[in-house]
Amino acid sequence: FLDVIESVNILVNSNGQLIRSDVNGALKMRTYLRVLLEAQGQSARGKSVDLEDIKFHQCVRLARFENDRTISFIPPDGSFDLMTYRLSTQVKPLIWVEAQVERYSRSRVEMLIKAKSQFKERSYATNVEIELPVPPDATNPSVRTSMGSATYAPENDAIMWKIRSFPGNKEYLLRT
Repeated sequence: FLDVIESVNILVNSNGQLIRSDVNGALKMRTYLRVLLEAQGQSARGKSVDLEDIKFHQCVRLARFENDRTISFIPPDGSFDLMTYRLSTQVKPLIWVEAQVERYSRSRVEMLIKAKSQFKERSYATNVEIELPVPPDATNPSVRTSMGSATYAPENDAIMWKIRSFPGNKEYLLRT
């Protein structure tokens, strides 16, 4: 079995401008045969992808990869990370987050947060975490969500919104 697991980290400012984005990925394998395997990838439409911080499992023959970009290896039994990588590029956020903030007084602020998935309905994102900054003087804000759970993290001056499974083309709300 081969699973591609990617974690997307995106930082957006209050004006909705993308500040930073990167993707951390891993090719996770589970094997029960000790045979020579080779994998040669090709990017879509001839576009190349510049991966950074590539790390291979010790079973990969590095000389072969450096020569012709083929990943050749004899896998160990069981589960292991064949390869991990980082991709720093401007990626379209899979989940777009918008915030509406209303100040009622110096000590009372209400926020309405909308999180909308921007991928096809048949796909879904798992273990989504959205960190929402709050003023440092916030004291135990009340939080309601339409999906998932949210907790106040005073050590980070943030509300952590966690959604286990986020289907494509869906929108969820958080009020605090």
